[in-house]
Amino acid sequence: MSLDESQFAALADPLLERLSVAIEDGRDDADVDYESGVLTVTLGDDSTWVINKQSAAREIWVASPKSGAHHFLWNGGAWVSTRDPARALLPLLSDEFGLRLG
Repeated sequence: MSLDESQFAALADPLLERLSVAIEDGRDDADVDYESGVLTVTLGDDSTWVINKQSAAREIWVASPKSGAHHFLWNGGAWVSTRDPARALLPLLSDEFGLRLG
């Protein structure tokens, strides 16, 4: 599904805001910073995730110390991996943070 810029922002911005709150509320050891479309999460063991909007590509990009780099695009129902459509953003992050995020 192809999104225009305003559709992408309407989906991506609230998602990143919700993730920010959920991770900060759900993990006592999380330092969470969300600014200008970039969500940075550092846990107590100094592992850091960067989850950000890539507006030009209409994707959410994730850099994870556990699983590496991922790009996710909206398929009309979920953010799915550009490499493996069976892998979705929220289940991946839920597993990595040990939280229910979806």
